[in-house]
Amino acid sequence: MASKSYEKTIEYIYGIPFEGSTSAGKPLRKLRNITCPYTGIKMIPGNALRGFEKKLEKCVNGLDIVNLLGDYQNCMQRTEKSVYAIFKDFVALNPDDDLQNCLQMLYHNCIMRLKLEEFCVLDDVDLLTRGLSPSTALKVREKTTRCREIILANDKQDCFKRKTFLSSLNEIKPKENEKEILSSIKDRAIFLPTSGTSRNAFVVKYSTRTQTEAARRIFIASTATIEHITPSSRGGSNHIGNFMLVSANGNRYREDLPLETFINRFPNIPIYTQMYVDDIINAIHNGELFGNEDYPYLVKKKLMRESNGRLVPSLSKYKYTEEEAKQIAEENFKTKHGGKYS
Repeated sequence: MASKSYEKTIEYIYGIPFEGSTSAGKPLRKLRNITCPYTGIKMIPGNALRGFEKKLEKCVNGLDIVNLLGDYQNCMQRTEKSVYAIFKDFVALNPDDDLQNCLQMLYHNCIMRLKLEEFCVLDDVDLLTRGLSPSTALKVREKTTRCREIILANDKQDCFKRKTFLSSLNEIKPKENEKEILSSIKDRAIFLPTSGTSRNAFVVKYSTRTQTEAARRIFIASTATIEHITPSSRGGSNHIGNFMLVSANGNRYREDLPLETFINRFPNIPIYTQMYVDDIINAIHNGELFGNEDYPYLVKKKLMRESNGRLVPSLSKYKYTEEEAKQIAEENFKTKHGGKYS
């Protein structure tokens, strides 16, 4: 089970609530070598953070940190891997230097590029308003104009936040025939850069942080967290059948979006979800998830319902039928807990 310090660290860096830290999530938290169903990258077990932190405390310079992070390079998310590559090149020439100096050297160019990335998305949003009525289009453009003002001002007292902009779009009440266009606008707006999706945003954000914080952020992005398939904000239960292991980056990026909407924005999710299910099946065949052998069937049904049929992972590699899996799960649960299976 992940430690409380791990959960607090995730919440501090990502703002992810951990309702999933109930006992129902324990069996999943113990698994290793599992593919993130949202990003397609193998995850680092959440309980590995404690050991990483101890090693991080002993790092003296940038070279030490780069060597430490190198052990997890294959599990890094795309943005974090690109930042790691920058760090690696930096310490090759400056082995005793601090990685914060590296980020500060890059800051000026990165913030210019970040602004351009943000403007490209906002420009696309404005173009999409052409299909709206003048009154609705004006409401959207008022919000994009305000975003541009904040971005250009670069005032630390009034910083631009992607989440705030996305929430502000939900305040707009379109006419019935405008709902599809507004949905397309939201689909485009979600691609506003963040430190999890843009190397420029990462450099800008962590140029004022310590090298330890930057290293921790790179590591944590790939750690496995408990994700509610049906978000708890929409009535999702704390039951293993409603849980998946998802990387911290993937968890944060979905937030509480309906799964069908999330798939529309990231069409590779069905492929990654199949990889996740195959890894789960392999784990069960290796004797893991004892007492939860019916999990593949539970999660398949939940994914099908939540995605309105967009996610239908195959269980062809599973050696148990649904009836067999349920019976084995009941027997193993009783053996392990001495109580009634639920």
